[in-house]
Amino acid sequence: MLKHTNYLTKVYGVKDGHTLAVYEREAQGYQAAKKVLTSMTREQVVDEAKKANIRGRGGAGFPMGVKWSFMRPHATKPAYLVLNADEGEPGTHKDRTLMEENPHSVIEGCIIGCYGIGAHVAYIYVRDELHLSKARLEAAIEEARAKGYLGKTPFGKAYPVDVHVHTGAGAYICGEETSLLNSLEGRRGEPRLKPPFPAQVGAFGCPTTVNNLETIGIVPSAFLMGCEEFSKLSALHAINDGGVRLYGVNGHVKKPCVVELAVGPTLRELVYDVGGGVLGDKPLWAIIPGGSSTPVLRADELVHAPDEKSPLHEYHGKSILDVPLGVDTARGLGTMLGTCCITVMAEGTSPVAAMQNLMQFYRHESCGQCTPCREGSGWLVRICDKLMAGTATMAELDTLHSVANNIMGNTICAFGEGTAMPALGFLKKFRKDFEAYVRDSQAGKRATLVVEGESFLPPSANAGAQAAE
Repeated sequence: MLKHTNYLTKVYGVKDGHTLAVYEREAQGYQAAKKVLTSMTREQVVDEAKKANIRGRGGAGFPMGVKWSFMRPHATKPAYLVLNADEGEPGTHKDRTLMEENPHSVIEGCIIGCYGIGAHVAYIYVRDELHLSKARLEAAIEEARAKGYLGKTPFGKAYPVDVHVHTGAGAYICGEETSLLNSLEGRRGEPRLKPPFPAQVGAFGCPTTVNNLETIGIVPSAFLMGCEEFSKLSALHAINDGGVRLYGVNGHVKKPCVVELAVGPTLRELVYDVGGGVLGDKPLWAIIPGGSSTPVLRADELVHAPDEKSPLHEYHGKSILDVPLGVDTARGLGTMLGTCCITVMAEGTSPVAAMQNLMQFYRHESCGQCTPCREGSGWLVRICDKLMAGTATMAELDTLHSVANNIMGNTICAFGEGTAMPALGFLKKFRKDFEAYVRDSQAGKRATLVVEGESFLPPSANAGAQAAE
């Protein structure tokens, strides 16, 4: 069931909602951090965080509280909290709204997170293009520091905490946590071999926890409410997927947006109730559920979960559009929840053109460190180009499968798999469409990624464009 909430978004759209005064007035700002630092031990903070069942909001869905518990005090080295706000995934646009509209929730979350993991410094890594996001975060840090919430004795507690914004250079690979750490240190943005994991050897060779920005941004709300009660807001609390999160809806919908909901809405609710339905009232064709690296789902698919132990068993035989979206339920559907920003595609969209578009991005963004990803992404693009040009063969369709499969599991980081998974998803779900492009050399010329007669511009922009004409 669709359940709107406003823990993160309470100050969205409010005049000066990004400022400290409004955050304190409207959202009980910094009361959670004060409570944590003045009445709880580190161990109590981590134990409480586990009860919130906050699954990582950046893509992998790892439980935040469990990740915090991996940190152990080091005899000689400091610990660090690093926030991943790179947000370079195509179709993903939620974290920037939080930085622009409610930056103080992030800063307060950093204070709680630092205390919980034994760190005194947090770095927020933001991609370079997000200029307003960086400015809002910097301003929030200065306000919090001036008020005494950051510094040597926050809330009178002799536990120094400070937060810094670090700008990335716009490389997609730096969304991977160890590439991010290399970039933070001034090195080339390439992934590191694991182990050792960041909790043992992270930023500057010190114990480090890397969390997504939204993951940390919701922490104050969870602690203010009580983490177990926060988890119970979710329709999937029983399978340890708790609380609320931001959902992005984009693509062929009438009302693209970012919205805060309790965990567990269905795809049907996101497309029709939140997104206002498909552009041009066309039939829904397919959905990419969590950023471009997650495997595509066909709108006409049914759930296959005959095993009674499966979390999807009660939906066996029903439409995938009616399954509550969560980390584990999405995996049960053969895809991933990812960043929770869905991309909607209307009937008439070309799967070949869609795959070509994505593969061009991944080839461009491959860091080149691993041969399977470096060479494989280029190979995938070349065959997609041939499909669109009408010169591909059936054997090359099989080569697409082979190349993508050989990327899977053979790279240092998961971004190689982030290239292969969408490719394999399109090939598996739309093989007949790909074969049609081999048989019809003119198919690529008719391919489209837009809904005819519809615009992606807001009404005001449309009016301006028409006036200019």
